Amino acid sequence: MISFPVLDQYANYMLAVLGRAELTVTEYKYDIVCFFRFWKKDHNKVPDDIPFDEIELDDIDEKAINKVTTDDLMVFLIWLSRERKLSNSSRARRIASLKSFFKYCHSKKHFIDQNPAYDLETPKQAKRNPKYLTLQQSTDLLKTAYEAPRASNERDFCMLTLFLNCGMRLSELRGIDIDDIHGTTLTVIGKGNKERTIYLNDACIEAIDDWMKVRSTLKIKPSHKKAMFVSKQGNRISDDMIQIAIKRLMTEAGIDTKVYSVHKLRHTAATLMYKYGNVDIRALQQILGHQSVSTTQIYTHVDDQQLQEAVNRNPLAGFDPEKT
Repeated sequence: MISFPVLDQYANYMLAVLGRAELTVTEYKYDIVCFFRFWKKDHNKVPDDIPFDEIELDDIDEKAINKVTTDDLMVFLIWLSRERKLSNSSRARRIASLKSFFKYCHSKKHFIDQNPAYDLETPKQAKRNPKYLTLQQSTDLLKTAYEAPRASNERDFCMLTLFLNCGMRLSELRGIDIDDIHGTTLTVIGKGNKERTIYLNDACIEAIDDWMKVRSTLKIKPSHKKAMFVSKQGNRISDDMIQIAIKRLMTEAGIDTKVYSVHKLRHTAATLMYKYGNVDIRALQQILGHQSVSTTQIYTHVDDQQLQEAVNRNPLAGFDPEKT
């Protein structure tokens, strides 16, 4: 990705000091690059006919950053809305990126006199309930995985079982090593390189045992011998391979993969635990590894079935004027 020295310093600060995830830092860098390309084009610092994605930023230094104004940022956000047609949630991320970068330049590096992003306001975002599989869909998916007639059966069933029972992220599952398992607990590395303990139920333990028996028969490359989940080539399984395997199983189970994905399995696990397990919101926060309980609260939504049941339980639900 194209960059410039100050942006590289900022990215290293995010990774090393703040402990941000690599994906988050990559997204923030992309947003900052997009802004400065727009800024150069808007200030006629590049020829009109040069493609936007080919605008170089090697001249963006401390002096150039000092010239950015709040009006520049506002014009950029208007452009994102009108020309790029970005939603409120997408623009909110760009604003977060800009605020973080310019705060770093102002408060940490002290080479800009004023923070032009200080007063930027985040647009209101519509609250939407997370998409999740129903209990029936979840059991159908697990059954499909268990009965799948392929060599990767035990591995894929085990991955799916952990996703649906533990609510872990894709990166967390992929990164599991054999020595991360300690009886009925599992240690994973979550967002921000933070370690947390996941507790395993009987279904998880049995699925792991079955997979480990198959894994012991595979020829695994020395550099990947600690990896819990491996491919038939003996490598740690990749993110793409996990997504392909889960998507294939969803399709076989009749689940729409345009609506549901691997990450939706995390939503499913959280929702089912809250809905059927009477899990306390704070406990659910720890299980999912959320830094703030406000993030966890999206899983405490009331679904249509619960609304219908609430109406049915109204003491007036059985009122019949002809029988009174």
